[in-house]
Amino acid sequence: MAEIIPFDARDGYIWLNGEMVAWRDATLHVLSHGLHYASCVFEGERAYGGRVFKLTEHSQRLIDSGKLLGFDVPYTAAELDAATEAVIAANGVADCYVRPVAWRGSEQMGVSAQKSKINVAIASWEWGAYYSDLRLTRALYQRPAPNTAPVKSKAAGLYMICTICKHDAESKGFGDALMLDYRGYIAETTGANIFLVIDGAIHTPTPDCFLDGITRRTVIGLAKERGFEVIERHIMPEEIDQAQEIFVTGTAAEVTPVRAIDDRHYQVGPVTGQLVDDFRALTRAVANAG
Repeated sequence: MAEIIPFDARDGYIWLNGEMVAWRDATLHVLSHGLHYASCVFEGERAYGGRVFKLTEHSQRLIDSGKLLGFDVPYTAAELDAATEAVIAANGVADCYVRPVAWRGSEQMGVSAQKSKINVAIASWEWGAYYSDLRLTRALYQRPAPNTAPVKSKAAGLYMICTICKHDAESKGFGDALMLDYRGYIAETTGANIFLVIDGAIHTPTPDCFLDGITRRTVIGLAKERGFEVIERHIMPEEIDQAQEIFVTGTAAEVTPVRAIDDRHYQVGPVTGQLVDDFRALTRAVANAG
């Protein structure tokens, strides 16, 4: 197993509240509200050749996520875009993962913290393939109903059950967990949207209680350009038995074939293969545009 290098023991630069600071100096107090009460939102982005794919969409989603949690990110999308580009340049890694994050600070402790400062940081680092030989198993928890949580926000607190479910899946020898929603329909994995190819048509869950991913929307567009029928609908778990191919999409995952769900196995078929190639070509075009 490769040595784990803790993220607080790395070198480089992180943009923090408008300033570029040394990586190891980008710290926060243990009594920060975001740590205790999950008043925190974040993004996940990938840069190709030094250019972030769909950068402004990600920056705007960070702002929108904050509003859903009741706070204003103190920067415009354009300012976040510029800060992101500066971080990538400072760290000198053109193909990288980028993590913007905004959280309530340490000014107040307690459930109510409306006078807390909103902090923003952006980091970047090299991160290869998120999944390898992806096999899924059923998740311990289900995605919450939209009247119980701000499900359209990329909020840190909503990922608590994702961590629990992914750890459980890994302990059983799987790569990730397949999450259902509060009604029992297929939702997503802990960190990616899911697609089923059934008799040549692409079926994907309606994103009414989880994020309509930026990569998800991109891949749907690519599929339609290729003439594939894309059907967004509620999908029951037993329908995985009807699928000939299954794949997932996400900023970290990009387009990744699913090899198995529990004891049912899948091949990398022509639809998945085509979309993997098309998405790779699209992101390379972004890199070459620089």
